[in-house]
Amino acid sequence: MEKLIITAALTGNITLPVQTPHLPLTPQQIIDDAVRAANAGAASVHIHARDPQTAKPTTDPEVYREIAAGIKARSNVIVCVTTGGVTGMTAAQRVQVVPNLKPELATFNTGSMNFSIHPIVDRYKDEDYKYPWEKEFASGLKQYIFSNNFADMEFFCNAMRENGTKPELEAYDVGHIYNIRYLVRQKMLERPIWMQFVTGVLGGIGSALEDVIYMKQTADRLIGPENYKWSVIGAGYPAEFNLAALSIMMGGHARVGLEDNIFIEKGVLAKSNAELVEKVVRIARELGRPIATPDEARAILGLKGRDKVNY
Repeated sequence: MEKLIITAALTGNITLPVQTPHLPLTPQQIIDDAVRAANAGAASVHIHARDPQTAKPTTDPEVYREIAAGIKARSNVIVCVTTGGVTGMTAAQRVQVVPNLKPELATFNTGSMNFSIHPIVDRYKDEDYKYPWEKEFASGLKQYIFSNNFADMEFFCNAMRENGTKPELEAYDVGHIYNIRYLVRQKMLERPIWMQFVTGVLGGIGSALEDVIYMKQTADRLIGPENYKWSVIGAGYPAEFNLAALSIMMGGHARVGLEDNIFIEKGVLAKSNAELVEKVVRIARELGRPIATPDEARAILGLKGRDKVNY
């Protein structure tokens, strides 16, 4: 098996400050956590940005530039930027970070879906929330449809190709793999593709071991195992670590991070993204899978290199 690529998803859009005091929110906190995660064994860090004053998710390109440049100045780690955007944004607004920063890697969501965390509202009292926007943000997702239609996906393909950015294809359900096959057949995506099975999000496929195996079997059948590299996300605990172990054994790669899961063990909050990375590194070593460095991950994924980014 090739060496294991570990991605650390640092803060996300939907993890709320009320859930954990350890969530990095300011650009400097995100930069510091990225460096710690890289030192712990992450080859790639997936970044979202937060408004420095309110901690609310933001798509301000200059905040992304500050974060990406700060990470690059201190670490060789791959920086993968999100194009998920926020509610109400057009495809052009969501993908603007790509022509602005020309990153090596950027997320690419491969199908529309219900996407929500609204049930967590019932876990907290009004006085628990740290920021006034949190409760309304979470409850509002009950009516949210995460739109990624074919016109949007074609727009994303073109933007990433023009800027030399490799798409990290996020598949939240089996139908999304069919969408990916369509994009490959239309020659909008170049093989080998980099695909991530996103499991456990309310509105998408579950995070049972059988779900991941079915996703992998479907990808093998539709796209061909020689035509893609894959990673897995298990949202929540213990899915994050169970599915990382499964992927390690099956020859895939793994993503962890406070965007996806806030616990290091049952009922115990992780103190940093690095702590989550360290646990997956231990699992991989016990299973005999060596860890990829950032440059080894660049070679595995065919990335253009950090000298060709625009930050």
